Amino acid sequence: MAAPKAQAPVSLTERRKAQTQLDIAHSAARLFAEHGAAAVTAEDVANAAGIGLRTFYRYFRTKEDAVAPLLTAGIDDWIADLAATEPGVPVAEALENSARRALVASGPDGYRALELGRDLLRAVPGDPGLESVWFRVVNDTEEKLVATLGDLMGPAADPVDVRLAAVAGNTAMRLAIQTWAGSDDDGTAPQPADIAVRCIRTLTAGLVSPEPR
Repeated sequence: MAAPKAQAPVSLTERRKAQTQLDIAHSAARLFAEHGAAAVTAEDVANAAGIGLRTFYRYFRTKEDAVAPLLTAGIDDWIADLAATEPGVPVAEALENSARRALVASGPDGYRALELGRDLLRAVPGDPGLESVWFRVVNDTEEKLVATLGDLMGPAADPVDVRLAAVAGNTAMRLAIQTWAGSDDDGTAPQPADIAVRCIRTLTAGLVSPEPR
């Protein structure tokens, strides 16, 4: 197995920028979840985040774009976890394990993050701006998965199988979150991790498993 590529250190300025974007994203998501995106302005988001409107537009082109960092943060953590899979683990099992870890809240902060993501996705249907952001995030996630799964499955893997595995993982996670977001809050709905695992098993049933890397 090739040694993992060393990543360039992230500067303090970049870390601060990323944290500011995430803070704005949390403020936007809460407002959209409570009032609907149509009733919220970019100025409302800026005020809630404690910044000026000019600062807001330095980071985001539209109010809807502001939620993208919240959506991608969890996805990037999931893909990083998937990339750390031990050699020799079948791709379907790797996807299942990483999905469970990503969708089972760890502590109060993790549960609040899942709840906020769920509440935000409830505001997406019917709102063109939010739908555009969500679809872009979903598409970008598939491309990230192709790169990660290509490394996991090794150079001998058929590119079609790599793409199919990426589509399966991406679709499973999307369906899990969207189904959970659309369910009642009475505690009877399946948990998102269980939905994701069910989808992964169904969607990868015919996938050719390459030799362990």
